[in-house]
Amino acid sequence: MRAATYAVPATSGDHEPAECVAYYFGQGQGGSVEANILRWKGRLLGADGKVAANSKTGEKTVHGFKITTIEGSGQYTGMGGPNAAAQSRKPGYRLLGAIVEAPEGSVFFKFTGSSKFSF
Repeated sequence: MRAATYAVPATSGDHEPAECVAYYFGQGQGGSVEANILRWKGRLLGADGKVAANSKTGEKTVHGFKITTIEGSGQYTGMGGPNAAAQSRKPGYRLLGAIVEAPEGSVFFKFTGSSKFSF
């Protein structure tokens, strides 16, 4: 379930704002960290239409919480699943994600927008 959605104003030359979403499904819900990272990787395609090979993942611990991160770019295919609109590809996109594992359940953060955004 989406806990929060933030629109980030478009950068110069872009037509769409970026989006940052926080998800929380409850303890033991939302799927495994590995399954979510794999799904997020699959949302970015290379020029050949196959899953982009440039996605990088990492792990760290902050204040006792394990955090798994992903960063990648390519053609973004958006949301999937049976209730999603027809799949469209958005070229030149970037995905930044983090999954924070907590005793009460994982919290999922996903930022998507133009690859022009810098952090």
